Amino acid sequence: MTDNTPGSSGNQPEEPQSQAQGGHAASAGDTPAAGVPPQQDQPHQQGGPEQTAQQHFPPYSTQQFQTQQHPYQGQSQAWNPGYGAMPPVQSEHGAPRRRNSLVAGAAVLALAAGLIGGGVGGYVGYQLGGGGSSSVTALDQPAPARSASTAPQGSVQQVAQKVLPSVVQLQVASFGGSGEGSGIVLSSDGYILTNNHVVASAGQGGRITATFNDNRTASVRVIGTDPDSDLAVVKADITGLTPAELGRSDDLAVGAPVVAIGSPFGLSGTVTSGIISAKDRPVRAGGENGDQSSVLNALQTDAAINPGNSGGPLVDMDGRVVGINSAIYSPGSGQEQGGSVGLGFAIPVDQAKRVAQELKNTGSATHASLGVTVTNGPQPGAYIHNVVPGGAAEKAGLKPGDLVTKVDDRVVQDMDGLVAAVRTHSPGDKVTLTISGVGGDRTVQATLNGDKGQ
Repeated sequence: MTDNTPGSSGNQPEEPQSQAQGGHAASAGDTPAAGVPPQQDQPHQQGGPEQTAQQHFPPYSTQQFQTQQHPYQGQSQAWNPGYGAMPPVQSEHGAPRRRNSLVAGAAVLALAAGLIGGGVGGYVGYQLGGGGSSSVTALDQPAPARSASTAPQGSVQQVAQKVLPSVVQLQVASFGGSGEGSGIVLSSDGYILTNNHVVASAGQGGRITATFNDNRTASVRVIGTDPDSDLAVVKADITGLTPAELGRSDDLAVGAPVVAIGSPFGLSGTVTSGIISAKDRPVRAGGENGDQSSVLNALQTDAAINPGNSGGPLVDMDGRVVGINSAIYSPGSGQEQGGSVGLGFAIPVDQAKRVAQELKNTGSATHASLGVTVTNGPQPGAYIHNVVPGGAAEKAGLKPGDLVTKVDDRVVQDMDGLVAAVRTHSPGDKVTLTISGVGGDRTVQATLNGDKGQ
């Protein structure tokens, strides 16, 4: 098994190592609509055909990540990129039948006349009797005045009002099908951050269209993509947008309330809320064409995330972006698609911001690399299988057979944990590695290299 701690190549199946057996992570991403334009006004049935990613996002152009040998381990389950189905909203068409319309009309008129006659008689009797009672129903009461209250500070309502103008629905059409995802406005002149798996298919003669919160639409072109981090920057031909406010993810606390916004199953502007369920969760997220995958050092949340949410923001209660929604855990298998089960994953904004800046400026991104290939073993930790000549590990004195159990103060349980831990750093950062080997534990210092993303 090989792994080039960020920077190595190879296919990675997509399932969080910490999840229960039998499930798979799917990207929370593109909602498939292959063969059926997502906006057609015609009846349709419910259903349809997402770490490493899922996004439910061929009639359907669903990327399938097959189980295969991973550069970091021997076996793993597959993760489906997030393509999903059309919204489970059924429209009805056709006018009601006009059977016996004339007879029905006559019956209505007769009933009306009877009511009038009965009303007159009743009124006369009431007056002659000098009494009677009246009742008022809820239907007779006037509508209340419009609410003048404003959204409470720190409420989900206030967060939604602030963030919605900065969230975009992305629709992708290509020869392989179509899909939908979400994006975050980075600048007033149209730069947008999203997931790589949302726009990957557009590189094959596809077309991307952005729909904004004010209902304006614009064509979109890809500026830069990075499959290793599952991020992409695109540019819409439009101005006057509201950029999102980016926060920070390093000081988030488990249990902190968060809000997710995006276009699940094509339902743009959908707002859900929850908490940060866990941090530093190694999750394999969406690859490119099924042969690329990445291990994310993800934020876990129970805010509902579904196919189509991919690329949308996870925000704190100040309305600042703390993560980019990218994957969900689906307990199904194969091509079976599922919705939220309360296990969603987001790329921390601290990592996403650095990558997005590089993509915007140069079209590609670099990643910190330890320069090793690793596997899992019978003990907790990441076994070094091979050391890349001239890499950070070799310079630090690491050898094949060493077991990495910590990166700084972070415990490493398996090979994906090592990759995720290194991913939190930038090229040039110095880290302290705890190594278990012959003679007991020891620590070494390593200066991480920078490898160009694929």
